[in-house]
Amino acid sequence: MKRSTFQTIRGSFLAAVLSSPIWGAVPPQPGTVNYVEGQAAIGSQTLNDKSVGSTRLEAGQTLSTENGRAEILLTPGVFVRLGNHSSLQMVSPTLENTTTNLEKGRAMVEVAEIRPANNIRVEESNFNTKLLKPGLYDFDADHGLIRVFDGKAEVQTGDRNIEVKGGHELDLDAGEKLKAQKFDKNAAEDDFYRWASLRSSYLSEANVDTARRYGGGSGWSAVPWYGDGWYWSPFFSAYTFIPANGIFYDPFGWGFYSPWVVYGAPYWGYGGYWVGGYHRHFGPGYRPPFVAGSRPSGFVGRSYHVPGGAVRSPGVSGFRSPGAGGFRGAGAGGFHGSTGGGFHGGGHGR
Repeated sequence: MKRSTFQTIRGSFLAAVLSSPIWGAVPPQPGTVNYVEGQAAIGSQTLNDKSVGSTRLEAGQTLSTENGRAEILLTPGVFVRLGNHSSLQMVSPTLENTTTNLEKGRAMVEVAEIRPANNIRVEESNFNTKLLKPGLYDFDADHGLIRVFDGKAEVQTGDRNIEVKGGHELDLDAGEKLKAQKFDKNAAEDDFYRWASLRSSYLSEANVDTARRYGGGSGWSAVPWYGDGWYWSPFFSAYTFIPANGIFYDPFGWGFYSPWVVYGAPYWGYGGYWVGGYHRHFGPGYRPPFVAGSRPSGFVGRSYHVPGGAVRSPGVSGFRSPGAGGFRGAGAGGFHGSTGGGFHGGGHGR
């Protein structure tokens, strides 16, 4: 291909991207539909792939599935995924009070980041569960179960508050014997769990591709960097989470990288510290094999924030997203992004 022809194509592509909106059809807020598979609807409105990034579950509305599944954004870094033959009502979609009600079926909530000011709750029957830490939470209305793969939750019913830690479940039909009990995590990793882990892996790939652009790794960015929040990935047609700095590991062991970490991969910091070279693993028992200064190693299955400095972490190479390989080294140790919270519609529109 002649150089002039390549430049014309490249210029047309960049012009199209730079003139496109910086988010989906609506800015991302709690209740935004992020993925649809099979039969799903909000009331009488059928959902499909065109609903992603353009449809929001408002207060009082219910998203229901038949033979299908769906993914919804809550606060930045928190995803709720709905299984087959399930119904989820949005009670409160505000940032400071984010509450959903599982009316039937199954819902799994992945928490990659949670702030002290967040009040994220899931109602099931007469039980109200507040999510307290990053982790993975499984709600089963058909069988009256609340499972915490990793993290910590507080379940309220009547005048009782029951703490449920990672590796424990609560049988809501236990009556007076209501008490958190241990469960077998491996046995609980069914089809829905594996589907949720795959969704998480795709969003991690989208994170690397999108964060890389804001960090300058691809040589251009359609919009400036605003800080941590949801950012649109046109190649994956979904919103992904990008932290303000460092790395957050989700409950499945996949990483969400800040632009500064991705830009410097596979080297990070003035000393050229190695970032790549580790395999990523599924499962809430995964411990990220990194060392960040004198900080302790990663917690079991929880997201873990690594500030700039001496970092060793699962590699960012080998992703299937376009242009994800070939990151160049950078002597930009100690960079920190903005810590602005809230929702930021970064990325590039479809």
